Amino acid sequence: MRAPLSWIRDYVDLPAEVNAEELAHELTALGLKLEALEKPGEDITGPLVVGRVLTMEPEPQKNGKTINWCTVDVGDANGTGEPQGIVCGAHNFAPGDLVVVVLPGAVLPGGFEISARKTYGHLSAGMICSSRELGLGDDHEGIIVLPADAGKPGDDVFELLHLRDEVIEFEINPDRAYALSLRGIAREAALARSVPFTDPAARPVPEANGDGYPVVVDDADGCPVFVTRTVTGFDPAAPTPSWMSRRLFLAGMRPISLGVDVTNYVMLELGQPIHGYDGDKLAGPIRVRRATEGERLRTLDGVDRTLSSEDLLITDDSGPIGLAGVMGGETTELSGTTTHVVIEAAHFDPVSIFRTQKRHKLPSEASKRFERGVDPKLPAYASQRVAELLTTYGGGTVEPGATQVGTAPSRPQIRIATDLPARVTGMEIDAATTVANLQAVGCRVEVDGAELTAVPPSWRPDLNDPFDLVEEVARIVGYDQVPSILPTATSGRGLSREQRLRRRVGRTLAGAGCVEVLSFPFVGDAAFDALGLPAEDVLRHTVRLANPLSSEDPSYTTTLLPGLLRAAGRNLGRGAPGVALFETGTVAFPADRGPAPIYGVERRPTVDELATLLEALPEQPLHLAVVLAGERERSGWWGAGREAGWSDAIGVVRRLGDELGVEVTVDAAARMPWHPGRCARVSLGGDELGHAGELHPRVCQAFGLPPRTAVAEIDLDVLMRHARDVVPGPQFSTYPVAKEDVALVVATSVTAAAVEAALREGAGELLESIRLFDVYTGDQVGAGHKSLAFALRFRAPDRTLTEQETAAARDAAVALAAERTGAVQRA
Repeated sequence: MRAPLSWIRDYVDLPAEVNAEELAHELTALGLKLEALEKPGEDITGPLVVGRVLTMEPEPQKNGKTINWCTVDVGDANGTGEPQGIVCGAHNFAPGDLVVVVLPGAVLPGGFEISARKTYGHLSAGMICSSRELGLGDDHEGIIVLPADAGKPGDDVFELLHLRDEVIEFEINPDRAYALSLRGIAREAALARSVPFTDPAARPVPEANGDGYPVVVDDADGCPVFVTRTVTGFDPAAPTPSWMSRRLFLAGMRPISLGVDVTNYVMLELGQPIHGYDGDKLAGPIRVRRATEGERLRTLDGVDRTLSSEDLLITDDSGPIGLAGVMGGETTELSGTTTHVVIEAAHFDPVSIFRTQKRHKLPSEASKRFERGVDPKLPAYASQRVAELLTTYGGGTVEPGATQVGTAPSRPQIRIATDLPARVTGMEIDAATTVANLQAVGCRVEVDGAELTAVPPSWRPDLNDPFDLVEEVARIVGYDQVPSILPTATSGRGLSREQRLRRRVGRTLAGAGCVEVLSFPFVGDAAFDALGLPAEDVLRHTVRLANPLSSEDPSYTTTLLPGLLRAAGRNLGRGAPGVALFETGTVAFPADRGPAPIYGVERRPTVDELATLLEALPEQPLHLAVVLAGERERSGWWGAGREAGWSDAIGVVRRLGDELGVEVTVDAAARMPWHPGRCARVSLGGDELGHAGELHPRVCQAFGLPPRTAVAEIDLDVLMRHARDVVPGPQFSTYPVAKEDVALVVATSVTAAAVEAALREGAGELLESIRLFDVYTGDQVGAGHKSLAFALRFRAPDRTLTEQETAAARDAAVALAAERTGAVQRA
């Protein structure tokens, strides 16, 4: 919402020294978020004055264009008092008119310097200005003709045209609909400065007598109030006054015509959307009803729309003439021939308007206000204001008849303890301050001992319970007054077990060269398609968000990989030679137990209610994902580097297991998005932990990652559940190690992990370590086989092992490997 400071001053007695920056700071403290501060016209310098056209001589040119050689009285602004000779190409003025003249030495927007120059055979000393040349709008067809009482020749134009006006732009929260108007912002400004406020809606209105344009409301829930007024004899050619055009332009709207501009002006002024109909094009009474399915309407934007039975319509005997609260129809719009104007000011159900504009993808200034909640008592006052402006500047007569169907719904009474704001905020707020602040925002307050009853004003539909009133009191007192009190920590307590373990995980991954990232936890089908997940994959069964940030990502994720892989691809695409990223976060799997109940905020839920709430929550395990792509080891003078591969991903998981004191088991698996031949299932104590390995080539291509990119994703809750709080340090023996190497030939389908597990179990307690150091395939082992060479290291804690003990342990290990995997020892 853009609010010119001069417009705010119309309703608030602000001190002259208060500027836009100071006022914006005070309003921000009250909860109106500042978006921008602008000073339109600050790039205009030099003499810009009122001029009276004395003579105007048309001079046709060889190029077919006709220019006007004018003499203009600019008073003493030119230093001589003599008329100024100016060449002008516009024709929408005549001798005697007051115009805007910029004299030599001035600079217009865009750095356009004005000087006396010879053109069309004359010395043109200055320029007669159009709106676009001054940055006031897009109109370049003619120059600005000022009202006859605008001033005398030589008067400064800056104040007259509001060229020095400051504009404050606010980002209005959905619950502050009243601030989508100058009336609402000015009310807040008066509150901030503790100065009087003049309500622009406070004006006498005629009693509704039913003699205005007839209205029938078939859906009172969708339209509680509908008001019409009629203006006849209106001059459609009457120009919009310059002050109104300027204010509309500063507020972000384009001036169109007087009839349209007045309705827009009143909407910005009061916050009540207004619609004007050409009364001669209406057929029969205006009717408010729901559309029939498939009914059609051509709206003012020229689009022929198919309507839903949920849409609220404005109709007459000819059919639909407007989408209620969203946009009018073409058939009855105001035009250049309209002399009979029927003014509509109505109040519509916010939910209905929101759904209609979303359904038709038709957001408008009107719907933006209606869907947030407009003051239901405004229609009569807003229609009166429109009628007054139309007749003041466009002539005609306001018909005495006024129609109003329905009445504004009453506001609820809210009862609270007078000390509730103090107890909630921790500030010293006495009962008198509470009452005064509630009255300041428009509430009617009655005090009954230690409690009070407040009736919120009609323009504040967001005030519905005691804590809404607490917030109003607190924001006026000032959130900066909330005391800063650190809670006292209970002695003997520190980080929880989960916090300590998560920090150990983070330190371990950082030590492995990984960098933590955070991604949005939202996905759509496109992300799952890029991962190559089959249609029946459990990861595609997601929790859908009621109000997603993006329609392309409408669900909470079941895997951390999409966001992590996108981050890796983005970094590699910007020149990083390699990335090692990790992310921890929750994923969600639907519980499919129905929606959670909604309880009030006036009390703490009971134990049973909390259990019901928790029962409806989806499962939200904590996951960890790692991606390693590109260079894992850099090349340099020391030698060639190394690209990341599947073993790096498995190695990271093993390293985490070592850090947390658990042994991770690795088995071959096939699971998208991993490469079917380079994927491992990692488990812990019989519980599946996750998967690690190399990404499928199609997935690498989909995310812009290099081939052989390695990833791992594990359930961190499972890992932490098995983790040891204290990992004992290594024990060292003073006795020498005994080394044994064995090479075993197995079928190609047998995994090295299965052979290693058998060797480890068969070797017994004397085995200190085992390492795979060579894999061979070739003619010497035969087709369909491979040779796996393991280095076995034996050691006893209390003696030096004999050759017989070492050989026996080795043979037992080989025998068990042969029994379980069919391994044959190579000679």
